[in-house]
Order: sequence, then C-alpha cells, then structure tokens
Amino acid sequence: MPFDDIESKNPLVAEGEHAMTICNACRYCEGFCAVFPAMERRLSFATGDLNYLANLCHNCGECYHACQYAPPHEFGINIPKTLAKIRRSSYQEYAWPQLLADAFARNGVVAAVLAVLVLTAAMAGAAFLLGGRLFEAVPGGNFYALIPHGVMAGAFGGVSALVAIALLVGFLRFWRDAGEAVAEFARPFALREALRDVAGLTYLHGNGAGCPYPGDVNSQARKWLHHATFYGFLLCFAATSVATVYHYALGWHAPYGYFSLPVILGTVGGVGLIVGPIGLLWLKRGREQAVVDPAQNGMDLAFILLLVATSASGLALLALRESAALGFTLILHLACVMTLFLMLPYGKFVHGLYRGAALVKYALERRRPGLNLGGE
Repeated sequence: MPFDDIESKNPLVAEGEHAMTICNACRYCEGFCAVFPAMERRLSFATGDLNYLANLCHNCGECYHACQYAPPHEFGINIPKTLAKIRRSSYQEYAWPQLLADAFARNGVVAAVLAVLVLTAAMAGAAFLLGGRLFEAVPGGNFYALIPHGVMAGAFGGVSALVAIALLVGFLRFWRDAGEAVAEFARPFALREALRDVAGLTYLHGNGAGCPYPGDVNSQARKWLHHATFYGFLLCFAATSVATVYHYALGWHAPYGYFSLPVILGTVGGVGLIVGPIGLLWLKRGREQAVVDPAQNGMDLAFILLLVATSASGLALLALRESAALGFTLILHLACVMTLFLMLPYGKFVHGLYRGAALVKYALERRRPGLNLGGE
C-alpha cells in the first residue's frame, strides 16, 4: 500500500491536517510561538511535518484561548490537544526497540515501579549471595566496598550504551521524516539558535507573559519549574562527569568530601530535580483538561516520579553514607537511576531530544526562501 494511502487512513494525521489547514488560512496566532511560522511554510501536512510541528509545541494553551474556531465552534480546532496527541504518537513511532516503547507506553507508572522493585531485589539478592554487608556501616562511607567500581561501571556502561543507541535511532528517524539531511544538523548557526531557544525556553510563551497554565491567567511558574528540572538534570550529569574525570584521569576515588565539586553539583542538581518535577506535577493537577492528551498522563507521571525518586534517594545516600543504611539506600538509588536511564528513550524525556531537533530545523528553515515542501 502506498505511504500516502496509509496516511489518509490515519485519523490522527487527518485531524492534524484538518487543524493545520484551517490555522494556515486564519493565521491569527502566527506571532505566538514557532509552530505557526513553521506551519505557514507548508501547503500540505504529511506525518513528518505534523511530528515536527508537534514537537515545536510547548502545549502552553495560548492559541486555544485565542482561537475563534475552538469548541464549541463546528470546526472544533484545538491545536494544543491535537499536537499533544501527535507528539505522543511520535515518541512511539520513532522509538527503538519497539518492545520497550510499548511497555512504557501502555502503563508507564506500573512499568517504572516494577523495574525499580525488580532491580532492587536483584541487586540485594546478588549482594547477599556474594557475602555483601547491606546493613552494616562501611568505614568512610565507601560504597565501593559493597559494590565494586568495576561492577557498577560495567552495568551502567551497558545500559548507557543501549540508551545512547536508542536515542540516536530515534533522532535519525525524526530527522529523516522531517525531510532533512543529517549534515544539516551540524550547521553552527542553527545549533546556536536552537541551544539559545532550549536554554531560555523561548517559546514558553514567546511574548514573555508566560503560559496560561494551569488556568487561563498567564504565569511564569511553569517556565521556572521547567528550568529547575532541566538545569537540575544538567547539574547532576555534570557531577557524574566531574567524578569520572576525578576517578580515571586524576586517580581520586569516591566517596568525595561534602564540599567537593561533584557533591556540590549533585546536591544542587538533586534539589532542582525534586523542586521542579513536584512543582510541575502540582501545576498539572489544575491544568485545563480541554488542551491535554489524557493518554500521556501515565508517561508524564512515571517520568516525574522517577526523577524525584532518583534525586531523593541520591540525597539520602549522601546523608546516610556513614550509617548502616548505606547498603540498602545505595541499591535503591542505583535501581532508580537504572530505571530512569532505561525509560529515557521511551518516556517524556525524549521530547527534549525531538524538540531540540525541531528547533534546529526551525532555525534552518528561517534562512531558506519561500515555502518548505519537505520531501515532495
């Protein structure tokens, strides 16, 4: 069956094309965010175009409140909700391997909790079989006395390699469907503009007034909570990177002092990864349901819970490293971290990868004359 015929039978693609066609004729919202100028460069909307536009969207809801064709109008235009559904579909469409994507998509919370429990039980059992002392204090809080560095590095190295491959495959699938050559992604000006937009959440909301979120009054709360989450994650990654340099390049082995650079970065990042996700979860409770995709709630909740559990267990590990609770806290933290890693290509995290890629494409398109006709 020709690809165009398949698309014509996909109700979600039909819904997206219907909404974009009407928006393209109206253009009242063209100054709101990047979605609408990108939309105006198109005469038709294939799956790749809709996935690109959906991943440009922050789901702030501003266009829904401004739209004269929103329900109860007979056209029933609801751009935030339509793009949210397409965005969720794109996560599964580009995911690899599909088996893991399906497991997290069906019920992200259950899959995440089961993974944490199974990994915790497996590591605890292995530690006992190997004569580990999970409930004894270890001199100096040296957790490598409980789980050797080589075992820990090998396990997480394997998981990280799988995650990196899965994310790379997802990116290449998204970029191909967006109609771009791989070499175009490396354009310095496009990367610079996309990084600026990512770092500042430029289009959340682009006029500087903030999102009408969780109600219909504009606020900066969502933006700052996103910043706490995003930069908290980066600080924790930086802490791990610095510790890696310390260990392999300088021969300085963990545990590190409370005022060492890895501990300071990890502590500040961990606090950000508790405050940001919990704040975003609180905002979601009051979110206007008309503009959200309920099918994405499980995925969102699983990611938030894993971020909080990973950060909280990491901070607890730091606080309890001189106590007999070190062993159990360590394996719980490692189970949370490994589950979070495994979920990255299949849950809410991946929207950051696709949105970043979409912003690079948006920067490229703005330098091109005329309409963008994609792969036609």
